[in-house]
Order: sequence, then structure tokens, then C-alpha cells
Amino acid sequence: MPVRTALTRYALACLAGAIVATSAGAQPSPEQTALAIRQGHMKNYAAMLGVLGPMAQGAREYDAAAAQVAADNIYHLSMIDQTHYWPPGTAQGEIEGSAALPAIWENMDDFMAKQEALADVASQLREAAGTDLASLQAAVGALGQACGACHQPYRAQN
Repeated sequence: MPVRTALTRYALACLAGAIVATSAGAQPSPEQTALAIRQGHMKNYAAMLGVLGPMAQGAREYDAAAAQVAADNIYHLSMIDQTHYWPPGTAQGEIEGSAALPAIWENMDDFMAKQEALADVASQLREAAGTDLASLQAAVGALGQACGACHQPYRAQN
């Protein structure tokens, strides 16, 4: 199976799993649904970084095709409007399983600006990923910084 097909199917399976998980049993609240969807979205990012990270670190051989598919998926994920992922009542301590800090809702404009910055970096990653290892490494480093710029102030540490 081509790499693009396998990774795309994995990403879709993760999102489908989040939807199914919220529809099983009792009807979930809107807050539970939003939490499940945003966690599914983040798991998709993590799955794609699981392809790119080892390549960038030299733990896996650079594969331009696989890198490009993962970068394309990250880019497309970053383009999804996430405003509905963050309704009030979904911060840590307000709903089970949330690592979102209340600072998100106190600084929503900054939080969304960081999402836009991630989308810009994801676009650069998409351009660089299939080029060569050095370009991939630089782009993955920039992506890590963009992720950290949001996770550090807005996500509780595990």
C-alpha cells in the first residue's frame, strides 16, 4: 500500500475513532464532543510527527515520499478551523481528560494567533519535507517550536 494511502487512512481512522467514541453509550455533552474531537486532531498531529521526527533525528532513514505525505497531512490538519474545539467548560478541572489550561479562554486571541502561526509553519514544512533531509530537519525544528509556543502556556504538563 502506498505510504500516502496508509497515512491518510490512519489519520481518517483516528478521527473516526474520536467520533465513534463520542457516540457510544450515553449521548455526550457538547463539551465532551469538543474535547474528543480536539484530542483526535492532536493525535493525528502526533501520528504524523511519529513519521517525521525519527527521520529528522536520524533514527529512521529519510524517505522523501513518506515525509511529504506526513507534512501534507500536518498542513491540512493545521488548516482546519479549530474555534469550535474550545468551548467554555472544557478546561482542565472542568471536564475529565482535558489538559487545556484556563489561560486559553483568558487569552483566546493569542491562542488563535498561535494556531495561525502553526499553519504558517506547517505550510513551510509542506514545501520542505520532500526536498532533502536538511530541509526536513529545519522545518521539523520550526514546527516543534510552533507547537511548544502553544503547549507551554496553554497545556498542562502530564
